[in-house]
Order: sequence, then structure tokens, then C-alpha cells
Amino acid sequence: MSIQKIAFCSLVFCSPLAIASGMDSLEQFVKTAKTGRAEFTQVVTAPAKEGQTARSKNSSGTFEFSRPNRFKFIYRKPFEQTIVADGQTLWLYDVDLNQVTSRKQSAVLASSPAALIASAADIKALQADFSLTAAPDKDGLEWVLASPKAKDGMLLAVRVGFKGADLAVLEIVDSFGQRSVMSFTALRINTALESSTFQFKPPAGADLIQQ
Repeated sequence: MSIQKIAFCSLVFCSPLAIASGMDSLEQFVKTAKTGRAEFTQVVTAPAKEGQTARSKNSSGTFEFSRPNRFKFIYRKPFEQTIVADGQTLWLYDVDLNQVTSRKQSAVLASSPAALIASAADIKALQADFSLTAAPDKDGLEWVLASPKAKDGMLLAVRVGFKGADLAVLEIVDSFGQRSVMSFTALRINTALESSTFQFKPPAGADLIQQ
């Protein structure tokens, strides 16, 4: 399983001021950001094995979304992958393997990190699947901790960082102890996107795996 798949696959005590700013930023973003486009870098760090230093892998690409339930991640470096949610199906295309994996979107997105930043229609939809708590401001950002209510998934916790009303950072910790930090730049909100942006057709000759 690729790092991207695993990645896409503590109590915090806050002051009243932090609670207002962090939660307000999330609610404002979900409410007003109907479409968006950004560049991203991702650092995935696996837990250190005994006697070894933790190892990290870097990747980068572009991100687009149209709320609700449509988004696209294109990984360009170091390996090409495309992840597309078209409203019905979640597609993952691995260029090197020439392999496409498809899953029913409704079965996988509700409690995923993508729901927090691109998929959910409103804050109530998020609260159905996540316990949301504001975390203290850090690194010039306002933070929200999102803990999945389902206890049998691969996701342990997500932190979302905002600079004002703009999405800045997504931090993910999974059940393997792996930590993924995705940083967004050049974010453009409510930009016009072509209707074909979130359409995906498996390339000719690619192996198709339906899950």
C-alpha cells in the first residue's frame, strides 16, 4: 500500500479565545469555500523502529475541490498518482503501476480527512462523523482537532490549521502511528472549475481493481 493511500486512508485544553478562533475558521471555510484550487507539499513520517531514526518521504502536487463530495489530488513528485472523487466513486490511479482502484465514495469519505477540507456540505455534516475541538494557536495558525467518532477505522486524529479563513495545513495520524503533514499554498477559493475537472476514465490498458 502506498504512503498516499495510507495517508488519505491526547486531550487538548484550550482558552476560550482559541476555541472561538479555531472553530470559527473551520466553520467559515466549510460554509463559504464552495470551490478551490491549491498546490500542496506532503511529508509522511513513519514511526521509528527500535534503534533507528524515523524516516520521512516528501511529495507534492495540486489539489482542487468542489463542495460537496468532489475533489482531486494530483501527485507529481516523486511518483505520479491521481486521486479523484466524482460524487459517486473514489478513484486512485497509480501511473507507475498502471493500476486504477475504485471504491464507492459513500463508503469511505464521511470520516476521512477529505471530508474536513473539501467533501462535507456544512459543519453539521462534519460533526456527525468527527468530534471537533479547537486547539491552541501555533506557528501563526489557528487549529482544530478532529477525532473520528468511528473507532474501527485507520484514522486516529486530524488537525486542521487555518491562517485567517484560509486552509493552510492538514496533519493526519493513522492507526499505524504514521504522521502525514500536508501544507497548502497558492490557495484560490471559489475559482471557476471546468465541469470535467472531477471526471475520471481509467486509461486504456490499466488494470482496474474494484473494492
